[in-house]
Amino acid sequence: MPEHNAKQSILIVEESATLRYILGKTLSKQGYELISVDSFASATETLQKNILQLHAIVVGWPNYEHFDESKQLLVLLDREPYSEIPVVLLSNDAEVELLSWMSTRKTTALVPWENYQEAVSSLQSMLDPDSQEPVIEQRQVHRDTKPTSVLFVDDSKSIRVYYKRLLERNGYTVVTANSVDEAYKTAQGQAIDIAIVDYFMPEQNGYVLCQKLRDNPLTTGIRTAVITGTYLDSVIRDCLQAGAIECMFKNEAEELFLARIAGMRRFIEVQRSIEKQRENLAAILESVGEGVYGVDRDGCITFMNPAALKVLGLHDVKPLLGVNAVDAFHSKDQGGSRDLLKEAYLSGEQLKGWETQFRHQSGKEIPIDCTLYTLSVDDKKKGSVIAFRDISERKMMEEKLRWQATHDHLTGLYNRRYLEGVLEKEIDSVNRTSIMSALIYIDLDRFKYVNDTAGHDVGDKLLVDLSQEIDKNLRRHDISARIGGDEFAVILKNVDENVAINIADEIRVSLSKLRVHHEDKAYHVNASFGVAMIDILGATAGDVLANADIACHISKRLGRNQTHLYEKDNDDRNTMGSELGWSMRIRDALEKNKFCLHYQPIMKMADIDLVNLPAQDGALWKRHLNESDKTHSYEVLVRMIDENNELHYPDSFIPTAERFNMMTDIDMWVLENSLQAVSAASVTNKNIRLSINISGGTVDSDESLEKIKVLIEQYNIVPSTLTFEVTETCAIANLEQANDFISELRKIGCRFSLDDFGSGFCSFSQLKNLPTDFVKIDGQFVRSMARGATDRAIVTAMNDVAHSLGRYTVAEYVESPEIVRLLKICGVDKIQGNYISVPLTELPDNGASDIQKEKVQIY
Repeated sequence: MPEHNAKQSILIVEESATLRYILGKTLSKQGYELISVDSFASATETLQKNILQLHAIVVGWPNYEHFDESKQLLVLLDREPYSEIPVVLLSNDAEVELLSWMSTRKTTALVPWENYQEAVSSLQSMLDPDSQEPVIEQRQVHRDTKPTSVLFVDDSKSIRVYYKRLLERNGYTVVTANSVDEAYKTAQGQAIDIAIVDYFMPEQNGYVLCQKLRDNPLTTGIRTAVITGTYLDSVIRDCLQAGAIECMFKNEAEELFLARIAGMRRFIEVQRSIEKQRENLAAILESVGEGVYGVDRDGCITFMNPAALKVLGLHDVKPLLGVNAVDAFHSKDQGGSRDLLKEAYLSGEQLKGWETQFRHQSGKEIPIDCTLYTLSVDDKKKGSVIAFRDISERKMMEEKLRWQATHDHLTGLYNRRYLEGVLEKEIDSVNRTSIMSALIYIDLDRFKYVNDTAGHDVGDKLLVDLSQEIDKNLRRHDISARIGGDEFAVILKNVDENVAINIADEIRVSLSKLRVHHEDKAYHVNASFGVAMIDILGATAGDVLANADIACHISKRLGRNQTHLYEKDNDDRNTMGSELGWSMRIRDALEKNKFCLHYQPIMKMADIDLVNLPAQDGALWKRHLNESDKTHSYEVLVRMIDENNELHYPDSFIPTAERFNMMTDIDMWVLENSLQAVSAASVTNKNIRLSINISGGTVDSDESLEKIKVLIEQYNIVPSTLTFEVTETCAIANLEQANDFISELRKIGCRFSLDDFGSGFCSFSQLKNLPTDFVKIDGQFVRSMARGATDRAIVTAMNDVAHSLGRYTVAEYVESPEIVRLLKICGVDKIQGNYISVPLTELPDNGASDIQKEKVQIY
């Protein structure tokens, strides 16, 4: 790389912090001076000021609905002083309009994000064109306008001189020859467009030269004309058969001669124009990162770009031309389903976002995502153009997230969500066959003591060993899951009460013998077991889990390390009083305003100075509050106040509220009181933004939707200052209703966040179509980032997935400066947690001195 590149300035335009970081790191290694902006609006504003001496611009093209600002940038790049500055576009989905814009610009390149390193070579080729390969030089020559070159052949020197001067006066470049051999040698060594050949010459007549030029691949593109002083039919016939396209006469007027030559020249210029367009399109096709190939109406391959060849493991397109694409690389095993791509070749119907498999040269199946467009000329179908990409990495990430969504990441057991699904199926099976099954609920006794005394690492090791011990005692078709921090569950299939209790006791005794050694100490825990038979008609998975939970609690009350079988009549009487008591307290709190709100701050990563991170919790937020021009964002958290004025956190009363259908009432109380607080605080602080949690019941209710709109208007709140958080599992369980609910509130300006992302899993297409603005990464992964690479990799993967779908990311449970730094590397956009600040009891004004914090740091 030339040394002067060390002083060359590059402007990077990329909205994603992750991608901007990766791109900046790659280019900075090449010695470029980098200026980065995080939006197209900022880029446009920066360029309009015209204060930067830029050598090139690198633009990350958006792949979601955000094109107005990007189009403004394109308009600006077509104007002085930026029209000649090299531009590299990075994109995975280049629109036709973007390709058209590129084709009109001399120094522009398109690089796919998956090959983002190629941006370096693209910049080098445009900033230092002299270093490029000859083929690129040839392309540049074709794009330049040049005069038409004429070879005039005649054995008479005077005639050669006469026509040479005539043609040069009219703008032609002319070389002459006095014989067929001399002319043929000249044509092979120089770029000739038109050859004008005298028919009658001493050694060989002119038609011989016409034949030689036609038959030689190096000269076959030269347009030939014969000139003679005698009109003879045989002369004209010989010339036309030899490849001449004109027959001229030496005694005709100069104007007629020049008109004939001008006609030939116009044809050549049209050819050059076509060739220039072809070269432009070929260059675009080669620079597009996606594989692109064409087929005719029968599905036979007509062209293929280098990216397609690379994906398929091929090096040369020639053996493929004319071969049916289905035979060449379609997967032979379609799994019994229709090959829609094959059908689209023949029907010409557009196919968009179709996932299938292609066959690599090695025989390996490659998952791809493809789009087919019909190729029409004069409204007649001539074939199709197919763009595709290798989605192997995406599929692996999907599989990783799918496993993560159904498994506990620490123990490898299934998680609660998966267990509930299997339990529903088992209940259906029992109802059909009358063959009983059972559910075991396992709650570890005094596990918190191990965590507090020996540390989380020992606690985690104990959980892993316990999980393995549980699995050792199960039969092949039984299912085990970790459903809470120290809670496990087991589905036993095809068992009666005695077998279920015996298996439970075997597991319990086995767990009691387990030991984990740390610093010369041995740690172990016992467990209380509750067994519930799956034999109650009409019971749901929630009912069976509740019954097993009740039995487990009774086991604890009886002295722990015991097994108790749920008995409906006796155990219901023991537990209903407790649960009904909670429901009455919740109803009383709603009626008497015995809930209160706390507010946990959320900070943008861009507002945090990583160099000067304080050690003390909360200091970062105090510093932020003192900057009066900054936005202050909070998540609203609800607490319940009992008759003794003690606070109860959501995990105490939310399960009962959900069971007794009171969550929507709590949601509305939280919303109205939040808006009241904002309205009061806005007198002194107009920069407040709130994130408010809403439940699945609220999302499903049209009445709630209208009430939310009324409350926003009643308290004169700007809708864009509100973000509603809905959990991933709630949104996907009610996808259509969630879509409608979110879309209605987004129309008035509200924003939405997908909470606990990673605790469940939905397909990319569903997540892509769910119209949220933010994704909140599940805190269980964030809080463990500093302890292991696995959680860091998971957070990075989830952040990249969210960014690729156009969502911003928020990380919760940020509890140390180290986690802040790790999240910065991952590219997360916003953070919250006790390190930033514990939840506050009220919304502060612009002063930071009177912040009131929760006495207990739980959220």
